[in-house]
Amino acid sequence: MDRLLLMRCFVIVADLGSFSGAAKALGSSGSLVSRHVAELERQVGVRLVNRTARSVSLTEPGLRYAEFAARIVKEIDAEDSNIAHLHDRAEGVLSIICPKWIGSLDLGDAIAAFSAAHPRIQIRFELGGVSDRTYDFLDGGFDLAFHTRDLRDSNVRLKKIASLPFVLCASKTYIDERGPLTHPNDLATHDCLVHVNDPVWRIGHGHTSTLHKIRNVAFSSNSYIALQKAAVHGRGIALLPQRSAYDDLVSGALQVQLPELAAPDRPLYAIHGPGPGTQRKITVFLEFLAQWFAENPIPTIGR
Repeated sequence: MDRLLLMRCFVIVADLGSFSGAAKALGSSGSLVSRHVAELERQVGVRLVNRTARSVSLTEPGLRYAEFAARIVKEIDAEDSNIAHLHDRAEGVLSIICPKWIGSLDLGDAIAAFSAAHPRIQIRFELGGVSDRTYDFLDGGFDLAFHTRDLRDSNVRLKKIASLPFVLCASKTYIDERGPLTHPNDLATHDCLVHVNDPVWRIGHGHTSTLHKIRNVAFSSNSYIALQKAAVHGRGIALLPQRSAYDDLVSGALQVQLPELAAPDRPLYAIHGPGPGTQRKITVFLEFLAQWFAENPIPTIGR
């Protein structure tokens, strides 16, 4: 039988000095309380109480054990309360993981702003190492992970934080040499700069969008920043996050291709563990990020 249950019962018997009084306090029966104390005595190996027809008194070992049991029960109840309150307070360590390219852009700025606004929450923010299995972040000890693809996984809960616009672009040098795109199918005849995790490009919106598996790969990388640099140097056409490419687009170092079609926005999802009771620090974090992205929209260029 559960030792803690027996100890709780014994502590109340010791406080009240009777099985019937303890039974009333516990909403139980006197015979069950008596059996609990007897089982505790069996487990401990000594007699803890003197039983008479009218009263219950503690033996010398019983007095000592009652003090010990009362202390243990009090400490457990106090720690249970602290843990419960921690769940409801926006404090403690918040561990986050996301792909490198997302963390290097808007998300990094948003999380830095959150950390400044909530100093009682200690941020652990790691870039890279995100598994294709969406729930692996939990096994890694992370509270949250970020993804930009649609998720259907009962092992996690998700919240859409923002939409991330992408832009098809190339440098003026490249376009002057090879000519501009006039149709998505022209990609087959152009040098393309491809993210290793994004080998198929969707061009256009809704039912009019088309998928293009890029075969003429002139430069590939797991970094959109590296692809952007290659594009600026005239190496080919790239599909880039607009936030990353914004300054080069404004300066003219890069030019938007097929602006009338555009590339679809990609969702930015925050995912966390399942269950009805989301920790307050996670709730506060998600609310802050959604508000941050709403207040810091990406300027429109050639869209």
